[in-house]
Amino acid sequence: MPTRILPAVGDPDAVRSLTTLLSQLPDAEPVAPVVDSTQLVDTLSRLAAESVDELPEVVVVHERIGPVPALELIRDVALRFPAVGVILVTSDASPGLFQAAMDYGARGLVALPLNYEELASRVQAVAQWSTGVRRHLGGAVDVFTGVGGTVITVSGAKGGVGATLTAIQLALAAQASGRSAALVDMDLQAGDIASYLDIQFRRSVVDLATITDISPRVLADAVFRHDTGLALLLAPGEGERGEEVTDRAARQIVGALRSRYEVVVIDCGAQVSGASAAAVEMADRALLVTTPDVVSVRGAKRTVRMWDRLQIRKAEETTVVVNRHTRGTEIQPPLIQKITGTAVAATAVPANFKELHAAVDAGRVHELDGRSTVKQALWALAAELGLVNAPEGDRRGGRLRGDRGAVSFRRRRDGGG
Repeated sequence: MPTRILPAVGDPDAVRSLTTLLSQLPDAEPVAPVVDSTQLVDTLSRLAAESVDELPEVVVVHERIGPVPALELIRDVALRFPAVGVILVTSDASPGLFQAAMDYGARGLVALPLNYEELASRVQAVAQWSTGVRRHLGGAVDVFTGVGGTVITVSGAKGGVGATLTAIQLALAAQASGRSAALVDMDLQAGDIASYLDIQFRRSVVDLATITDISPRVLADAVFRHDTGLALLLAPGEGERGEEVTDRAARQIVGALRSRYEVVVIDCGAQVSGASAAAVEMADRALLVTTPDVVSVRGAKRTVRMWDRLQIRKAEETTVVVNRHTRGTEIQPPLIQKITGTAVAATAVPANFKELHAAVDAGRVHELDGRSTVKQALWALAAELGLVNAPEGDRRGGRLRGDRGAVSFRRRRDGGG
């Protein structure tokens, strides 16, 4: 049976040289190349939706593929399509890159300029591996066919500004609207999501830290399924174990979650670690929660500058969420935007801790009354961020599906109930 090979190459010259060599390989069946990471994942998803057997045995990824970097693309393919062998073509054949490529899920590496014998040897070995995997699993291969979920990180300008509550409510809003949602506690030493939701757990994010191939089954074993339907990946009970989650492990974990869930909300806390920094860097939207006071706003500015210095995220790519907002305070959202140089969410969360007190003390913030102005604001923020599926009828009725008490601000503004 011929070996189906899918090249993923963005550079036209590299496409010609690679496809020419691939066509010369014995028993090779090169398919039309894809020119970017999006097209590659879409092509594999379409083939997998028909049958796993329709997937190519080998995918060849060129180092200059984009917009997703080559190594992250390899990890994505390895997670979603575990029976597809990936080869990285690169000008850097150093042991360091070789090890990184293997850690990200590649099955082989070929150095540039291309050599026929080396390419033939790698393709043959990877094709045999892919065939063996499919035969061994008897076609029962877990495949992520989704286009990739939205990752939102929630960080605090300092401790106590409400980042954890914000993260929880955003995830709950997404889940209640019908989207599959995961909530991750990446505040590894002081995470409180378990306390806010009053749950006891055995497994945590640390259990995934040393696993280089996070399959759907492995991921399912690590998450805690909450009564609300949320998938929770919690911080370890022993804070010192948080050091086991490296930035590389965090990238793999976030990639696996992105492939499995439509919405992934990550509570990064107020302290920057290698793991939380990796999550912020990978996020589609990075939120920074602050309260409208001098100390918190200075903390927000300090965090934004640090992210920029460490090349984690630029200020203009960060969205500040103003919590405990009142009209009477001197520090208003436009001033915070000017000070931090970031975007500021249009939805500000009002100061009304009385509404939260009972739910927080009971560890039942998921049961917060839908009439709460704080909850309404946070769920409106979820809608602003595009995290919810709100059917037209529900939008007209002013509520997200699954929470009959969450009346929208639009109704309130227009004089509705």
